[in-house]
Amino acid sequence: MLCFSLRIAQFHTQNEFSDWDAALHTFTFTNAVHQGLRRVPSLDLLRGVFDAAMRIYLNRFLNIPSATIPKKSINDKTIDPDTTLRGLTDLLDKQQRVNESGQLVANYLYQGGRFDLLMSILGKLLLREDRNFHSIQMIEAAYRQYSLLDNGGKKDGNDNEDAKVNILLAASRYLAAHSPTMRSQGRTYQIANKLHHGEQLFEEKAT
Repeated sequence: MLCFSLRIAQFHTQNEFSDWDAALHTFTFTNAVHQGLRRVPSLDLLRGVFDAAMRIYLNRFLNIPSATIPKKSINDKTIDPDTTLRGLTDLLDKQQRVNESGQLVANYLYQGGRFDLLMSILGKLLLREDRNFHSIQMIEAAYRQYSLLDNGGKKDGNDNEDAKVNILLAASRYLAAHSPTMRSQGRTYQIANKLHHGEQLFEEKAT
């Protein structure tokens, strides 16, 4: 079930930008089928597994060539999590820092960084953008799949660790590809806060 995240984790930036949505739709559809089967198993819903498998196969061209997934480094260098994650924030202030963001996330996690802290940062980075439904879907699906792998924080070997890294790698690469935006939605929160405190939105000065 985790192979669908690789379509995004290995999405090459030489593809058309709109092709990100092709990979995203497969990812979110497959996640929806997975979640549905866990909640209400049925033969009718099981047909969605075949549809998802065919979509993953059809999307294989998005990974030809495939972006290289960063591997676990043998370097035991101690990292400063705060500095590393600030670096991710800085990268998403610039356009199309997809591969750099993926490398940073992989380095951070493989060198002992906390998964929960990274997920918190990714959530904050999502909220500061003028996010759309696609971006919200991407993060939600990634977090759902991660939660199924996490097993309450138990260690299940390197395969499980690599799978968790790949899920968050996919989420960070997608978010980096769609950042930065105008970040104008924050104005809505400012207006709501003013209304909450009974402040006037528009006040004409007497002449």
